[in-house]
Amino acid sequence: MSSKMNQLENKEYLQTLISLKERILQAQYNSYSAVNSEMILAYLDIGKTIAEKTKSGWGTSVIQQLSVDLQAEFVGVKGFSERNLRLMRFVYEEISENVIWQQLVAKLHWGHTVMIFSKIKDKTERTFYLQKTKAEAWSRSILEEKIKIDLFSNYQNFQHNFEQSLTTQEITNYTLQFKDEYDLSFLNLSDHHSEKQLENSIVNNITKMLGQFGTDFAFMGQQFRLEFDDKEYFIDLLFYHRKLKSMIAIELKVNEFKPEYSQQLNWYLHLLDKTIKYPEDNLSIGILLCKTKSHLTVEYALEMANKPMGVATYSYSELPIEIAASLPNEEQFIRIFGTEE
Repeated sequence: MSSKMNQLENKEYLQTLISLKERILQAQYNSYSAVNSEMILAYLDIGKTIAEKTKSGWGTSVIQQLSVDLQAEFVGVKGFSERNLRLMRFVYEEISENVIWQQLVAKLHWGHTVMIFSKIKDKTERTFYLQKTKAEAWSRSILEEKIKIDLFSNYQNFQHNFEQSLTTQEITNYTLQFKDEYDLSFLNLSDHHSEKQLENSIVNNITKMLGQFGTDFAFMGQQFRLEFDDKEYFIDLLFYHRKLKSMIAIELKVNEFKPEYSQQLNWYLHLLDKTIKYPEDNLSIGILLCKTKSHLTVEYALEMANKPMGVATYSYSELPIEIAASLPNEEQFIRIFGTEE
């Protein structure tokens, strides 16, 4: 051993090195069937070992030597650089007292985990990106883009009245499923659209739209018919959310939010719960998707609604403010909507 190891007993170091080698070999063998989770657990075990040894007196030089020895043993295997060993310790220390994080990290690629914990410090925000990465199966590049555009804030800013009818835990689960603005640039709509044409275009691109909403959304129908007291009512788009076990009614508006929109949606949700919802289902949720909105008007209008709902806007790009300012005005923007060729 080099002089750098003078602070440690040679025997203790060799025992630790052998133990970690055995753990890595076990993970490599098991990973053929378990793909990713076994190696992640091995990384966390390494991080735990380094954290514990550091507290007992290991210094920087020992981590350097450990990196050299592990790379010599596992030639061609990436992941045992000094930097990565420090990241293993860092991630382990961050998640050691958070059971939810431990469960999520074990199911994600290591690169995703390192990116989230290196770039994000807020605990709630970390949980958000861990959960969304797992649920949506984001690639590393997609995760990086989502962090760059601050997707978390988009979800945080989503205006709703869920607290009026849902429990605290339900509110957390529900708000993670919706966001304040949706990018509909993939629709490629034609000129002079109406709400009907917008609706048709979404249905024609339903697979891409589900990509915007999330993998747990299942499409139930367009112009979903409700009948009550010899009258008919039609919901623009109806979905079912498998995780929330709730129907999601979406009403489309190609103009600015108006208070009467929330009252109309409130009635639709009441009818859904009374006539369509199964006993085992949770309360139906409503989403108004409008071109623009006044946050204050939405806040006041939602106070009058007793059914859980939210109001979001749509755009055809997610661009910086200074760039978005040079984009077409509302009249010009409308021309991007319409039925597909």
